[in-house]
Amino acid sequence: MEHPVLLSTLFGVGAPYAHVFYTWLAMIILFAVGLLLRGRTRMVPTGLQNFMEVIIGGLEEFTVTTVGEKGRVIFPILCGIFLFILVQNLLGLLPFCDAPTANVNTNAAMALFVFLYYNFVGLRRWGPGYIKHFMGPMAALAPLMLPIELISHLARPLSLTLRLFGNIRGEEIVLLLFFTLAPIAATFPIYFLFFIAKCLQAFIFYMLTMIYLQGAMEHAH
Repeated sequence: MEHPVLLSTLFGVGAPYAHVFYTWLAMIILFAVGLLLRGRTRMVPTGLQNFMEVIIGGLEEFTVTTVGEKGRVIFPILCGIFLFILVQNLLGLLPFCDAPTANVNTNAAMALFVFLYYNFVGLRRWGPGYIKHFMGPMAALAPLMLPIELISHLARPLSLTLRLFGNIRGEEIVLLLFFTLAPIAATFPIYFLFFIAKCLQAFIFYMLTMIYLQGAMEHAH
């Protein structure tokens, strides 16, 4: 189910590639905000700078508290993932726009990146010893734990993809149904609820990515 009129159609982008258009739109928004803040950074933050510092500072403090000081190394990736998914999610609340995260392909690409990145971090930190993360707590259990752990890790991209897709797509459908039944009275009261839900989904993706990275960086017990 799609919106009757989409911004992407005005640029000649067909429905099969609309999620690509809105993904690029989210990137343009983030780059624009970054360039705007770069030219207006002040020692005493105000306005947009203050808002962004609260978000980024809060996420960094949470990451360091959870992961430890090594969390500062992976924080730029985590923060980028959170902001990128958040902007994509919120595009679905704008008139004539659609959330690219309501398309399974967008989420699969991000989930695959997370899978490759946290394994890369683990290999870079532990080298060949990273295999111990898949062997279980005892050498005797290694033949049993290895296939179980491999399946568990391979299922993570699928879990990240479907969790985000299901929630965002479901919200888009419900919002469209409410708007069809009662365009004004029923839609605006639930905008705030969906705004919170979309922020929460971005945070959940961020949290799971952080947990995967933390597990890859910790010593295998």
